[in-house]
Amino acid sequence: MASSLTKDSVSPGTPGSEKTFFGHPRGLATLFMTEMWERFSYYGMRALLPLYLVAPGGLGLSAGTATAIYSVYLSLVYLLTMPGGWFGDRVWGPRKTVAVAGGIIMLGHLTLALPSSGTFYAGLGLVAIGSGLLKANISTMVGQLYQGPDDPRRDGGFTVFYMGINLGAFAAPLVIGTIGESVNWHLGFALAAVGMGLGVAQFLLGSRHLDPRSSVVPKPLSAQERASTLRKSALWAGIAVVAYTVLGVTGTYTLNWVLVPLTLLGVIVPVMVIARIKRDKDLDRTEQSKMSAYIWFFVAAAIFWMIYDQGGSTLSIFADSSAENSVFGWEFPVSWYQSVNPVLIMALAPVFAWIWLALNRRGKEPSTIVKFASGLVLVGVSFFLFLAPLSIAEGGHKAAALWLVAIYFVQTVGELLLSPVGLSVTTKMAPAKYASQMMGVWFLAVTAGDATTGLLSIAGVDLNKTGVVAMEATLAVLAGVAVWMYRKKVKALMGDVR
Repeated sequence: MASSLTKDSVSPGTPGSEKTFFGHPRGLATLFMTEMWERFSYYGMRALLPLYLVAPGGLGLSAGTATAIYSVYLSLVYLLTMPGGWFGDRVWGPRKTVAVAGGIIMLGHLTLALPSSGTFYAGLGLVAIGSGLLKANISTMVGQLYQGPDDPRRDGGFTVFYMGINLGAFAAPLVIGTIGESVNWHLGFALAAVGMGLGVAQFLLGSRHLDPRSSVVPKPLSAQERASTLRKSALWAGIAVVAYTVLGVTGTYTLNWVLVPLTLLGVIVPVMVIARIKRDKDLDRTEQSKMSAYIWFFVAAAIFWMIYDQGGSTLSIFADSSAENSVFGWEFPVSWYQSVNPVLIMALAPVFAWIWLALNRRGKEPSTIVKFASGLVLVGVSFFLFLAPLSIAEGGHKAAALWLVAIYFVQTVGELLLSPVGLSVTTKMAPAKYASQMMGVWFLAVTAGDATTGLLSIAGVDLNKTGVVAMEATLAVLAGVAVWMYRKKVKALMGDVR
């Protein structure tokens, strides 16, 4: 990466003479590499997870239980971004929080590498906690590299940063997935730990290039708040320890005693957070109206992610058992399907950016609402497309790999319509009082969607059945049509946001 650093040809000490990273502050290279290695470890482990859970040489669980565990894990990662952001704001500051988070993630992957089912679940928990701590704070540090929201380099900096995400996500299944599936599952998880270790090492070495604000705790806890937080945390931890000890001693403990409470949290917490903000009497009429409009986007996003994230569970498990995972006679590991989305994102994102600019110049760019509705319809179409390989498999044949690639392609186009727009509309419609919290609220839509998938799996719903897939596809399309039909009402609620 050092070769990509440039130095302006002016005398030392002159403004602009410092080293840059593609024309951006040098600290962006540090954060780019940290995020790339963190995503490498995260997506590599994620690609292996459902396959390991169902494999005879793994945990040998049913597809339903594997999907439930996978969905609960994803739900937790995004649920924990809110307390992760809180830690950065109130306790450690972004820089220390990210360093600690990287260590927790690495420890989690090492725990996953141990050949024991008990330590495996502990490892998943550690990775989820570390990812939640890191996710919100590293984005904050990217923003701190620039001189406020009006810095013309700011949007480009985030674009470069997100390329790091997709580079890590693309490479991970090809490396970690191949080793995990072909050599040894636990060696694959250990490779994820190595990736995170490299990320932590270069973050510590390159942190001197970060903005000094990244070490500052913006709103430190008072002594009274700290004591109250510790007391409440100890109380809830004590209750959990006592409850699960009793379950273990009485012999009534099953995995569902963990999965069910966590999935319910994933559904209840987002509803409670949205309701609390909506009921806040400090919000003026305009902010209340925007929050009413935002609920439409939030529910739509939850439905979208419920289907989209099954690309790593339902589709992956189907590919493992019922697809012909080969191209021109050359077989490839099932985990490689998880590289399709990031490579498509890198290829298509510039195309979409160009299309929106071209349409905007002509005054024909679709509105936020239309983009959202289109994303929802497309994710529904992807599952209607899924009915074809399901039917082929039910006929006793192996479905061609291109069917799955086509599904991932349609989902990626839907993601490019909905996800960037969702991030943008979240920042634009956030009430002033909750400006720093609303990005965490957006991530709660992912939590709600994945938790819903988890609840369905725990309830015994077979997500690889044609009837269930058709029902989910229909729900997404109808939701997209509903958003489009009520677009004038939602637009009126949005006020000056477009």
